[in-house]
Parts: sequence; structure tokens; C-alpha cells
Amino acid sequence: MNNHEIDYKIYGDDMQFVEVELDPKETVVAEAGSFMMMEDDIHMETIFGDGSSGGSGGGLMGKLFSAGKRIITGESLFMTTFTNTGAGKKHVSFASPYPGKIIPMDLSELGGKIICQKDAFLAAAKGVQVGIEFQRKIGVGFFGGEGFIMQKLEGDGLCFVHAGGTIIRKELLPGQSLKVDTGCLVAMTSSVQYDIEFVKGVKTAMFGGEGLFFATLRGPGSVWIQSLPFSRLASRVFAAAPSRGGAKDEGSIARGIFDMFNGD
Repeated sequence: MNNHEIDYKIYGDDMQFVEVELDPKETVVAEAGSFMMMEDDIHMETIFGDGSSGGSGGGLMGKLFSAGKRIITGESLFMTTFTNTGAGKKHVSFASPYPGKIIPMDLSELGGKIICQKDAFLAAAKGVQVGIEFQRKIGVGFFGGEGFIMQKLEGDGLCFVHAGGTIIRKELLPGQSLKVDTGCLVAMTSSVQYDIEFVKGVKTAMFGGEGLFFATLRGPGSVWIQSLPFSRLASRVFAAAPSRGGAKDEGSIARGIFDMFNGD
């Protein structure tokens, strides 16, 4: 095993957080901004990249290359490591950024590599490499919802991925395919083939309300699908918000009726 072996427990339902148990000298690496709380004797350090080269090791060029990969995926330049410097077991917790589920993934049981959407990674045992995965097909790059670049997690340790709504794992047999909304794809094993197809039928494409494209996933392998992509959640919140021109929503109308009966 090249990765640190960590134990964990997930709390909550819709707004979850994961508590990681660290033995002495064990380290977990997390996305900047995901930290929630930690016990005494845990040392926190901000590093370039994913820390797979040991944080302070690997040379300057290795650090710059690791950090550069994260810039390309749209993530923060830095990540944070949490190391147990005490004599007993200690705990550190990381929170999900929006309503959804935290999915634990043991890379040693998933072929050593998964490909996920760019903002899905939350935390992992030290040694897991967080890199980029280029989509070779131009259709996937332009219309796949995630662009040419997705995130890849490599290693033989435990990592935690977050996605919106309810998450379901589907096992695809060789040659079996699954069509999903482009924004609902969370992650897949490296053996799954990913492509984009145009929605057939002019009426369906123009008036169906489901977009012009969907993703086709072909087995063998595992895929994880989310019921509520963050982009969909954000668009609904934005659509329900009052406009700057003072358009009235349900709350303001009810308030106006209440004021009228009260003589205001």
C-alpha cells in the first residue's frame, strides 16, 4: 500500500460531513475550504498540488506541475494536509459544500483510478493523486457539460467524492450502455467509455426541456449518477430570486395583501 490507510464515518443526511480517524503519523489531504473541525495534535499544512509527492518533497518542478494541473481543472492552487502528530487516534472532519451525498471510494477496489467531474473531490488518504483527464473526443469536449477536462483520482487508497441530491451506483456489463443527462454524471471507472449523443427529434430537442445532448456510458465498469447537479440547483435558485427591477414573488404578494388589510 502506497497510501495511508484511514478509517472514517459519515454523518448527516442531506448536508453531510465525513469524520476521518487518523492513527499516529497518518495524513489526509483535502480540498481547500472543506475543513470543518479537528482535535488536538493534528497538524494542518497548506501545500501545492495533491501532496502525493510528500508535500515538501518531489522538487520545485514537481510541485509546480502538480499545482498547474489543479489550475487547469478550475480548482484552487492549494490543498491542505492534516497529519496526526500525537500518540493516539485523532479525528478531523470535512463538510460537503452543498446538499448532497459524500461517496467513499476505495481505489484499490476500482482498478486504481476513477474519473469524476471537476468539483467532485472532497478529501483522500495521503498518496492519492489528483490529476486531470482529457476527453479525446471533440463532441464530449464541447457538449459534455464538463468540457475537455475532467478530474482523475489515482492510487490504492480511500478518497471521498461529493455530489448533489441522491447518488446511485450502476454496474454496466460489457457492451451495456446507459444514457444520462450530461450534468448528472458524477464519476466512472476508467474502463467505461464516455460519449455524447444528440437528442433525436426536432420537437424533443427544441421543446423537451432536457437539453440538446445526453451522455452515453458504455460498459464494462461502474458509474455514479447524481439526481441534482449543482448547476441545476443554482439555476432554480436564480430563477426564483426576485429580479433587480423589483418583480414580486409569492412572499412579496402575500406581504402586500397583509399590509393592505392592516391599513398600510
